[in-house]
Amino acid sequence: MQDRFGINVKRYCREHEKRMTSLPPSQALLEQHLQKLEWMQHERLVHLVVLVMTTLAELFTVDLALLHPETNPMAAMIMLCLTVLMAFYFAHYFFLENTVQHWYRLADELRVKLDSKEGQNTPLH
Repeated sequence: MQDRFGINVKRYCREHEKRMTSLPPSQALLEQHLQKLEWMQHERLVHLVVLVMTTLAELFTVDLALLHPETNPMAAMIMLCLTVLMAFYFAHYFFLENTVQHWYRLADELRVKLDSKEGQNTPLH
């Protein structure tokens, strides 16, 4: 199935982790994992920037509502919308952050498996 409007990040991560744990360890698998980890780090950074900008917009509307009471109805509606948006951004960013940290551990485990595999193939003198 083709992703016409972007990917489902949670499914993408789940499928990648399943593949990582089902295939035998190899240098190519590690390199592919590190590439996907790099993509996820970039995704996480982009969402952090968006989250910070949304938070600043929320603080601006709170300031607007408190300092200019004549804007209260409109500012309250904007604050409500931004609060809902921020809640979703926080949840998604939390997922991305935890996934990236989990993938660090997966990369370390794969490196350990590769190192032990190489140690077993070394001939004894």
